[in-house]
Amino acid sequence: MATHNLLLLPGDGIGPEVMAEVKRVIDFFNKKGPDRFTYDEDLVGGACYDAHQVAITDATMAKAKAADAVIFGSVGGPKWDKVAYDVRPEAGLLRLRKDLDLYANLRPAVTYPALADASSLKRELVEGLDIMILRELTGGVYFGEPKTITDLGNGQKRAIDTQVYDTYEIERIGRVAFELARKRRNKVTSMEKRNVMKSGLLWNEVITALHAREFKDVQLEHQLADSGGMQLVRNPKQFDVIVTDNLFGDMLSDIAAMLTGSLGMLASASLGEVDPKTKKRKALYEPVHGSAPDIAGKGLANPIAMIASFGMALRYSFDLGPQADMIDKAIAATLDKGIRTGDIAAPGEKTVGTSEMGSAILAELEQLA
Repeated sequence: MATHNLLLLPGDGIGPEVMAEVKRVIDFFNKKGPDRFTYDEDLVGGACYDAHQVAITDATMAKAKAADAVIFGSVGGPKWDKVAYDVRPEAGLLRLRKDLDLYANLRPAVTYPALADASSLKRELVEGLDIMILRELTGGVYFGEPKTITDLGNGQKRAIDTQVYDTYEIERIGRVAFELARKRRNKVTSMEKRNVMKSGLLWNEVITALHAREFKDVQLEHQLADSGGMQLVRNPKQFDVIVTDNLFGDMLSDIAAMLTGSLGMLASASLGEVDPKTKKRKALYEPVHGSAPDIAGKGLANPIAMIASFGMALRYSFDLGPQADMIDKAIAATLDKGIRTGDIAAPGEKTVGTSEMGSAILAELEQLA
């Protein structure tokens, strides 16, 4: 029986509410075994700023580096709109990604049959949808230097953000994409803007060479990122694994989220390199939705993405595929019974709150166990 050590960072807004439901799921698996999960809990984002005037402390970062996985809620809200840029709530998440070198962001977009009508697209376009968007997470324009705003005088300013990618960064995210595709439907679509960006030219060149050298058995296609966004809403089921850079991945994964009916349904995993000695990798798991300050504290948030993110931790950090499958099946069974939070309910449909949805999923887990 293995014991896994987690760091829980609920954060701001609805983060603590949805994290509370994950704690119930952790308790369930601790009772059922065979593996056990211990966890510590700490502050991040605005909550950490209020206590320590930073978005994450060095002590919390040390805990994150020592943990087997980090389970993250959400950060930010209007309360912190005017704090300094380098200590804004989002800086805590960016530091976690950078310091843990979490370069591969996996965002599955799955449409549960019971929610096909909740999508922005017609049922026939999204029913059975199961795609994976793989976003490079520690390079590109979000971290490139220089990153400045310069006062030019005469009321004019100049802002600079720099898009930077090295060969090794593109190769390692490409390798994850091809390996994922081998376990799925064996197709990778690489998206960039090689028609106007030098980084896009290099991205295309490196992915093409990696495919020819190591992954000829996997189907590879290239698309311009803007065209890819159009295709996501025109015919999303043509895709299996989409791999793209930090900026385009941020936008394309949010488009994919709405194909599933709600941001409240989308989980994600951010993974680092496998340590050659321990065979483990740093990892952070979080729902794609934000802190939703408009409903925070009201018990209305959808906890499915948060619970599904823990399911991804079971699958990718702890090799507990059967337990991860149980979570997926429990969510699907709950939705099949017509249980809905407000974000995924049809007009006039009865809704439940955060804890009620969590209880319904736990009841299905008990049945499956």
